[in-house]
Amino acid sequence: MHPDVYREMAAVQERHWWFAARRRILATVIEGLSLPAQAEILEIGCGTGGNLAMLSTFGLLRAMEYDDTARGIAADLGHSAVVAGGLPEPVPFADGSFDLVCLLDVLEHIEDDGAALARAGRLLKAKGRLLVTVPAYAWLWSAHDESHHHRRRYTQGMLKQRAMAAGLEVRRLGYFNSLLFPLIAGTRIARTLAGGAAGSDAALPSPAVNALLTGIFGAERHVIRHGLFPFGTSVMAVLSAVP
Repeated sequence: MHPDVYREMAAVQERHWWFAARRRILATVIEGLSLPAQAEILEIGCGTGGNLAMLSTFGLLRAMEYDDTARGIAADLGHSAVVAGGLPEPVPFADGSFDLVCLLDVLEHIEDDGAALARAGRLLKAKGRLLVTVPAYAWLWSAHDESHHHRRRYTQGMLKQRAMAAGLEVRRLGYFNSLLFPLIAGTRIARTLAGGAAGSDAALPSPAVNALLTGIFGAERHVIRHGLFPFGTSVMAVLSAVP
């Protein structure tokens, strides 16, 4: 992505409703994984580091990022060492090193997503888990996807097929960001039909609106403790190596 997009993300990632609420949801999912004490955790494609503080509460965290600008911003946060690397290569870690590997809105940027999943899976310990999130539904494609250099959006069926072809077992699979789905989908479609200019969705709304959206989206964590949704603007999977 263009360096300006990374800088825009870094400026709002602590406060913007989407980032803040998604971290609450991801933390809830990770809490349910029963990771070992002092779990070895890797975030691949950590971007500007918005998830690092949250992930560091679950164990010994390392991070990897391909883009120089994003990697520097993430490293400056001080939550983890952030090394250069990408999928499917180069990966500067030994196979079988991690209890949890996170690919959080990364796979859609990679040309060979199947090879990327297989490579990430090889980094798992015997009982390790791979946590993946991706944007949902090709029909929601918008200027945001263009500005963020996405290659595709997924259905849960697509992600399941990619995971199984990569030799991974699906433990959990479904959608999230569902309570706001009508609002987001309607806004995306309206902008596309109106021929909206290219750009991201990272603009920070007013404090009141931001707090409201954070509360609505973040409330999904109470449902996700028990199961994911049948639709939403994002897909989530928890994967493991096939025994």
